[in-house]
Amino acid sequence: MSALRWLKLPIWLAELATSAKSFRDNPIIGSEALNRRGLHVFRKKLACDLADWRRKRLARRLSQEDVAQFEENGFILKQKLLPEAEFAAVRREIYGYSGEMREMIQGNTVTRRILLDGRTLKDMPSVDRLLRSERWQGLMHYVSSYAMEPVYYIQVILTHVDGAPDDPQTVLHMDAFHPSMKAWLFMDEVEPHKGPFTYVPGSHRADAPRLAWEKQKSLTVAKGDDRLAARGSLRIQPEELAALGLPQARPLTVPGNSLVVGDTVGFHARGRSTEPSVRVELWAYARRNPYLPWLGLDVFSLPFIRGRQVRLFWWYLDLRHCLTGRGRPGRRCDAAASPNR
Repeated sequence: MSALRWLKLPIWLAELATSAKSFRDNPIIGSEALNRRGLHVFRKKLACDLADWRRKRLARRLSQEDVAQFEENGFILKQKLLPEAEFAAVRREIYGYSGEMREMIQGNTVTRRILLDGRTLKDMPSVDRLLRSERWQGLMHYVSSYAMEPVYYIQVILTHVDGAPDDPQTVLHMDAFHPSMKAWLFMDEVEPHKGPFTYVPGSHRADAPRLAWEKQKSLTVAKGDDRLAARGSLRIQPEELAALGLPQARPLTVPGNSLVVGDTVGFHARGRSTEPSVRVELWAYARRNPYLPWLGLDVFSLPFIRGRQVRLFWWYLDLRHCLTGRGRPGRRCDAAASPNR
């Protein structure tokens, strides 16, 4: 079996030029000998340098204040994003939705997601108008470093479910070794006890202390007990931050109608909830091959493809689950976005 496994060598080599991040699944990416010689650091530094290059060409669509805020923190926070009447219309459409969701359980937290594509957005004109607006797209494109179409969801997060273990998302982590984007438009005030999104300001930079820390991690993480870290989502403890010249994580306790757009190569986490809570948000996600030098050419933004790639992917995973019993992208459930329904 070990010999047969090495038939995958051409695939493992090709993955070096992609967003592949698992130290455990790809023995080249996880090689202690190669990473000691700088493989992981080289991949990360090149990816971050290319993202900086692309962002400089996308910055014209943002204000100087937004660009400065991102460069300092690794995220952009916009409070009172929309005029009151527009936000009320968006919130009404999101809370008024009832239909198919995908549900995922991690520890004591349930995450429910409703895909926002042509099928759902046709009944949400205010949400659709927001997602197509130049201001909104400028923020998404800049932080993701690509003029690409993110995937959008309504996301509902319910905490303290069934007395289960802690949600692994409450541990400070990076999503991948390269820049990527997630965004949250909060429908209601995010209070300290409601598990606010937290981010370590400045942790998006690939500076010397960060590269040294990642190099050390890359030598041993493939054989470690932390499954998520071994698959490329490295974890860090609060007491380690000072040695990297970083402050402690900042909880973003913000009023409703606040947008956070963050580079999830930076250390971030879902804050711990001290009591059962529900959070509803418009959520965006964008991750692409970090080594592409161009800004656009995003086929998923074409009108006849926009949003459909996710449903196709779900169909494939559901079929695989039926045939093999292997994991699927969350359990289907019919529910309402409103926490009161």
